[in-house]
Amino acid sequence: MMNKKMIGVVLLVVGVALFFWGYNMTQSVGEEVREAFTGSFSDKATWLMIGGGALGLIGLLQLIVGKK
Repeated sequence: MMNKKMIGVVLLVVGVALFFWGYNMTQSVGEEVREAFTGSFSDKATWLMIGGGALGLIGLLQLIVGKK
């Protein structure tokens, strides 16, 4: 049981880190110029935020539901 909890914590921490890495990329000058011209962020920043959010959600669900 402790193993599932540990995996949940690791997934949550990695997910949050990836999300904020992607978010920080969107705040750079180059990204803001790109967004001004194209209307969207780079693929890398977008996938980092999506992947980080997904991993964080899976980790959180593992901690909440995996208590059985």
